[in-house]
Amino acid sequence: MGRGRVQLKRIENKINRQVTFSKRRSGLLKKAHEISVLCDAEVALIVFSNKGKLFEYSTNANMEGILEKYERYSMSEKEVVEVDIRSQGSWNFEYSKLKSKVESLQKSERQLLGQELESLNQKDLHHLEHQLEVALKNIRSRKNHLLCDSIADLQKKEKLLQDQNKDLEKKLKEKEKERAQIQQSSWEQQSQAQQGSSSSSTNFLLPEQFLNIGPYPSRAAEEETEGLGQPQGQVRVKSILPPWMIRSMNS
Repeated sequence: MGRGRVQLKRIENKINRQVTFSKRRSGLLKKAHEISVLCDAEVALIVFSNKGKLFEYSTNANMEGILEKYERYSMSEKEVVEVDIRSQGSWNFEYSKLKSKVESLQKSERQLLGQELESLNQKDLHHLEHQLEVALKNIRSRKNHLLCDSIADLQKKEKLLQDQNKDLEKKLKEKEKERAQIQQSSWEQQSQAQQGSSSSSTNFLLPEQFLNIGPYPSRAAEEETEGLGQPQGQVRVKSILPPWMIRSMNS
């Protein structure tokens, strides 16, 4: 079973109270020494018994130096607190001053919007009108400046687009020119091939069914020559050969 929580209260028995004081005092002094050694801290401990007897502990037996350091620290803390108290009054005054200034600016803003004009006299209204005219003039000037800047930007973009269109048109023309050259070269090659094939075909004789040459013509040729009154044995040529070739063959 764990030990329950001990309720802290004054020990009524005098002997027990004295024994507990002695034990707890020794333990407290021991803990002060341990924290001073382990953590390299400056510790000062002062204990008075109920009879007024003094028990103390200080790091390196420097109780006076630690107490002086404590007094300096406590005095600086007091000075800071006093400064805060004095500055609080000045801050309150500054707050009220800024608050009145904000209220005045808000009222002026409402009057510029055309509100709460009842408290203004003719001079104030004239001054307010002049402020509005100056503000309107500045607004128009700023608006015109922005419009000019936007127009200049649009002109720059237009010029850039025109340059891009010119470049694209130039590239397109170059592509069309290259395509025309390729087509022209292909047409020339095709015409040269056709001319070569036609020249090679004229160098050879046509088949027998298109050309009848010799002293013994076919039956159909003889009948045709008889019908036309031409003598037999004469060369009958049916071809597309040139006349000089036919003459040379008949001779």
